[in-house]
Amino acid sequence: MTELKNVVATKVATTLPNLWLRLLPGVAVRTHHSHTQTGQHDSKFGMTRPEILEATEFCREHHLPLKGIHFHQGSNFRDPEPLIPAIDMALGLAKEIGFKGEWHFCPGGGWSVAYHEDELPNPSIEGYVRGVAESVIEGCRQRGLDFPHLHLEPGRSLIARAGVAIYRVGAVKRRGERTWLLIDGGMADNPRHALYGSKYSCLTVTGVGRERIAKVSIGGPYCESGDIVIEDLLMPEVEEGELIAIPVAGAYHMSMSSNYNGARRPAVVWLEEGNAKLILQRETVQDLLKNQL
Repeated sequence: MTELKNVVATKVATTLPNLWLRLLPGVAVRTHHSHTQTGQHDSKFGMTRPEILEATEFCREHHLPLKGIHFHQGSNFRDPEPLIPAIDMALGLAKEIGFKGEWHFCPGGGWSVAYHEDELPNPSIEGYVRGVAESVIEGCRQRGLDFPHLHLEPGRSLIARAGVAIYRVGAVKRRGERTWLLIDGGMADNPRHALYGSKYSCLTVTGVGRERIAKVSIGGPYCESGDIVIEDLLMPEVEEGELIAIPVAGAYHMSMSSNYNGARRPAVVWLEEGNAKLILQRETVQDLLKNQL
C-alpha cells in the first residue's frame, strides 16, 4: 500500500506545475496612490511568515512540488530600496523551508516609466536589476543558500512606451476657467485616472512642435464626472475634429478596457519599420449583442 501511495503521489507531482508561495512582506514601495501598493501589512495579497510555513507543511504532506517564493510590493515605483528588507525576509524563509538545488525566487515587478512631464526622466532599469541581483546574491551567501533562478517581472517598463492611444476631439468646451477637450474614448478604454489618478501627457498628431499656450482637461463621453483621462495639461490650441495622441499607452489600455456604457473597444494597429498591421478588430454593435440571450 505504501508503494502504491508513493506511485500515486509521484504521478500527481509530475502533472502539477511548480508551486511558488506568495509572501506578504509588510513593506510597500512608494507609489503615487495607495491603490497601487500591495506589500503593506494590511494588504489582501500574499501570506505572512507563519502562513508561509503552514503552507509549506501542507505542500510536503500532499507531495506538492513547492519550488519557490514570490512577492510583489506595488506598481509603478522608482526607488528599489524598499525591496531590500523584503528580499531579506524572503531569503530567510527560503532557508527555513530548506530550498536546495534548483529553486525559484521572484521579487515581483512594477518598475516605473515616465507617463508625464513631472515624472521625467525614466528611472534606470539597469540600476533596479543590479540592486535586486546583488541583494539576492549577498543574502544567499550569508545563509548558505544555493542561488535561485531569479525572476523579474519587467512588464510595464518594457511595454508601456510601445503603445500610443489616438483619440479624436469631438468638442471643445469652456466652463469658467477650465477648457475641456471631449474625445471619442475615455474611462472605458483607460480607467487608470478614474481609479487612482494616474497622470498622462498628450500631443497633437499634426504639428507636434506647436506652442503650448493653455491648460486643458481631456474627458470622455461616459455618464460619469470621473470620466477624465487627463487634467490641467498645457496644450496648443486644439480644434474640434483634430487627432490627439497619448503616449505610454502600451501597458494597460488594452488589458483594462471594458464595454462600460455600451462602449466598443477600438481597433489596435501594430506599426513596425513603416508597415501597419491590424492586430485587433474594432468592436461592433453585433459584438456587444452576440452573448446576450
